[in-house]
Amino acid sequence: MLSRVADSIYWMSRQIERAENVARFVGVNLHMRLDLPPGVTEQWMPLVITTGDDAAFSERYGAATRENVIQFLTFDTDNPNSILSCLRAARENARGVREIISSEMWEQLNKFYLMVRDTAGSARARELPEAFFADVRMASHLFVGVSDATMSHGEGWNFARLGRMIERADKTTRILDMKYFILLPSLSDVGTPFDDLQWSAVLRAASALEMYRKRYGRLTWEHVIDFLLLDHDFPRAVHHCVIHAQQSLHAITGTPFGTFRSIADRRMGQLRSDLDFAMVEDVIGTGLHEYLDSIQVRLNGIAEGVFETFFAMRPAPVLSAA
Repeated sequence: MLSRVADSIYWMSRQIERAENVARFVGVNLHMRLDLPPGVTEQWMPLVITTGDDAAFSERYGAATRENVIQFLTFDTDNPNSILSCLRAARENARGVREIISSEMWEQLNKFYLMVRDTAGSARARELPEAFFADVRMASHLFVGVSDATMSHGEGWNFARLGRMIERADKTTRILDMKYFILLPSLSDVGTPFDDLQWSAVLRAASALEMYRKRYGRLTWEHVIDFLLLDHDFPRAVHHCVIHAQQSLHAITGTPFGTFRSIADRRMGQLRSDLDFAMVEDVIGTGLHEYLDSIQVRLNGIAEGVFETFFAMRPAPVLSAA
């Protein structure tokens, strides 16, 4: 497969996943405001902080009001990580590989983009924001389902899954990081009903609350961290995402498991191995925010390795596992 084609498919998948996860951040914050106890105000700036775009937001918008943050994260075409910008970029990438992806994938992505674009100029985002963000999540799910059902599971599909899993793992760490930035105003909240409400919001952001309840029952912060970081069965857990990203990477390269021939192989294998043997006590001992930050850095390193291995114009170095 041409590197240009692989690059477009990889980024198309990442951008759609990114749009979905931004909708998760905003949608859960909207939902949580309905359950806030008296005297507790809504917090919106931490959502921008978790996306890493706080400097750009502060420069252009100033106050982190609900309206400003939703506009910036959803419809702002000058913010490359807004939902609308991600979908526009995904659509352009898909346009360049129409002969590779299925017509059903193109149609679903086109409908998805037009739905968000048309909403940007309507009153729906202001009057029914929860419904709009739910529609964004569902449209993304439909795209993934259509892709799995209508695209041959060869190189192109594996590049799409690789991009989606790397992006999803990164965003799950950021969903957990919301607890650090947004949901810990003071240590006195730990173990209170308000603290439980906050951890429930974290699980809802990852569509994980029901599966968590089936697995653990009672809500505890240690189990939430364990479930979203280290579980190998739940599809939005970081460990699960890394497992499937590695499967796609090895399917593309043909490298046997346990060996590596590229920077991407090596970095992915190291992260997978660490997560295989990690325990929640390791996370707590390191510090939740610090551990999540290290995972994000390593995922960025894997993404750089993917670029150097497959998409850079110069030949990627071949590494030996020996």
